Parts: sequence; C-alpha cells; structure tokens
Amino acid sequence: MSRLDVVIVGGGMITQMQIMPSLLYLKRTGRIGEITVSALNGRPLKALAEDPLFTEAFPGDTFRAMPDFRKVDLDETFPELFKEAIASLEPYNLVVVAVPDQLHYGVLKAAMERNQHILCVKPLVLKYEQSVEIEKEARKKGLFIGVEYHKRFDRQSFMARKLYREGRFGELMIGHACLMEPWYYRHSNFQNWFTCENTDPFTYIGCHYVDLVAFITGLKPVEVSVDGKVGKFPNGKEGYLYSDGRVIWENGAILDVVNGLGYPNAGAGGNMQGMQLFFEGAEDGGYLEHQDQFRGVKHSYIRAGSDPGDSLYNEPNPHYMRLLYRGGDHLVPAGYGYESIEAIVNGAIRTNDAAEGLKGDKATAKRREAIEAVDAEGIIATPANSSYNELVMEAGRLSIRNDGRKTVIEYGGKAGVRLK
Repeated sequence: MSRLDVVIVGGGMITQMQIMPSLLYLKRTGRIGEITVSALNGRPLKALAEDPLFTEAFPGDTFRAMPDFRKVDLDETFPELFKEAIASLEPYNLVVVAVPDQLHYGVLKAAMERNQHILCVKPLVLKYEQSVEIEKEARKKGLFIGVEYHKRFDRQSFMARKLYREGRFGELMIGHACLMEPWYYRHSNFQNWFTCENTDPFTYIGCHYVDLVAFITGLKPVEVSVDGKVGKFPNGKEGYLYSDGRVIWENGAILDVVNGLGYPNAGAGGNMQGMQLFFEGAEDGGYLEHQDQFRGVKHSYIRAGSDPGDSLYNEPNPHYMRLLYRGGDHLVPAGYGYESIEAIVNGAIRTNDAAEGLKGDKATAKRREAIEAVDAEGIIATPANSSYNELVMEAGRLSIRNDGRKTVIEYGGKAGVRLK
C-alpha cells in the first residue's frame, strides 16, 4: 500500500474538528506521510498548532505551516502561498480543499495542474459546468477526487440505502430535513465570507441532505426553489442567515430543507439536524426518521467546556467525530466524520496502487480504471457520480437571488439550470 503526503488548503473549523485529527491518525497507521497546512494568514495555523486536542491526542506529531506563523505577522495575508505548498508535493499525492465554497474551483484547478489527488469538502463547486470540467480533466490525468459528504458514512444512511433499494420502504413521496448551525458561527470567520454574493445556508449545509436523499434513493432532483432571509453579521456584512429550500425529484417527490445559523448557543446539542421521509407502497406507507442531533446520549457536567456553545447540560453526538483512548500513546478517531476521510484517502491510495510499477500512459490507464470502479460503487461522492449536487447548488443560487422562483434542472448532453 502506498503512502500519501498531504497538503491541506485551509486552516479553519472543519480542518480543526475533522480533517486534521483524521489525517494525524492515518499518519500513525502509515497511510499518510508528511502533512502541510496552508492558510491565508498565520492566525488559524497558530491556533491549530496550539490546540491541546492535538497535542494531547497525538503527542509528538506536527505539521508544516505555510505561512510559518512563528515568523510572520499573524494577520499578514498570503493569498497565493497555497500554490507553493501544492507545488512542494510530488505528483499523485493528496491535496485537501477546505476553503469557503466559492474558492474551491481555484484550488481544485491548482491541484490538478500539479497532478494531485484531491479530497474536497462539500460541495465540490457551485457551477455544474465547472464540475464537468474538473471531472474530465481528472479522468484524463488519472486523478482521484472524493467529495467529503460525510453523512453518507453514518451507519444509518447505509442501512436506509440498502433497505430502500430492496423496496422495504416503498417509493419516496415527501420529506423534511433541517440542519441549523449554532448562532456563534456569526461571530467567527463566517462573517467575512458567508455573504449574500458568495453562498447561503442551503448551499453550505442543505447540500448534505439533498445528497443524502439521492444517495439513499438513487433519485435525481429536477426542480429547486430557495427562499432566503437576509441579516447582518456583527461586522456589518449581509448574508443569508436562514433559508428554506424545496427540491422536487424525478418521481415527483418533494423534499423541504430548512437551514440557517440560528441554533441557540445555550442549546444542548452542537446543532439541530435531522430528516423525516414518507414513502408509499401498494397497501401501506413507509417512514424514515433520523434524529441526527440526538443519539440518545445525555450528559450534565459540573463545568462547561471552553469552546463557544459549550453548555452544562449536553446531548453529544458520539457518531460524528470523537477522539477516544483505546490504549497506546495516542487517541483514536471514531465516527462517520473520520470514516469519510479514511474512505477518500483509501480511494487515492487504491488509485496509486493500481498503477504500481507502471509508467506513462499505462499507469494513467490503470489509475483511470481504479477511479471508474469507485465511481460505479457510488459510496464515495465523485465528480462523475454526484454532479447532480452541482446542478442543485447552481439552481438554488439562481432561485434565492430571484426571490425564490422555481428553477428547473435539465439533464442530458446540455445539462444545466433555468428559471421556470
């Protein structure tokens, strides 16, 4: 099995919470080599390096910071430095794209220019045309790209997918999903990029449940409408703080998706999330409910933690991402957040292993075969098997900027979106 050196582009929340601890553990298992993290400035890199979670969980492990926060003004910006970080990798290693949605495309292009496999946080890009371009270029070069829709790797999602495709639920008719992130996000770096011209809650987090319904049912979305509620961040910038999206599927089923940055800081969970789906059979109906914010665990502490939103009474989700002690000198990640990262890393390694000992066109052909096998399995989201997500995101952005007008998704040789 080959080993991957990694460049993470972006040092923010998702890197701290999910990506870095997953990669540090994979480094301990021998699947990951050196880790470099590149950010716009040194401040998030300093916070990452000093996070006691990592120093206690993986003692002795570290990463290369670009810029080096020990040698620069923490607020000095280096907008092109990520390209230098990517260029430091030998071909066919791994670039992790963990920047705001609207910046994905530029980082993806820079990584592919240097022949790197890619792990990209969701959504891949905001325009379908860009996803097609990326898929074609990656296929031509034999580059593996995995889109990190981690809810797919929740065991209940695998259960639902299997049962739906066995016909146990019946046919999807209507459903509701909600993912409401905490209020304190408004005081974070979100206020600098989560603005009306860039993104909205449906695009940023609603995409999880759109992808999940497609993952479970195999149905394609054909129509989208999104209403947004604009508000101001503490710095005065305006953003869509809430959204309500409606997705119509190819069989006529309806999914309503409610999103926002409004879950109370004093709330017991990290956020509010879950979905209810109703199905229909010949003589009875089917039902699926996932309470994703509450997994039956209740804690009450004698003191709250130091992170924003920590509360004395807590209902933690043990299934997403936890670092646990299981012996030895380091902690072990558990949950679908880790398993999603691991699967994409393994996909990149699988691609390299397929071409072991080969060079040139023969090596590229074998990498391409491995990528096509992952595409066909349909478990990891890739540009080839999940481009409906980019169509939904593009349709949603078109709708929310046109006061919630219905937007049609068209498939085929000239796939795209248009106002109805």
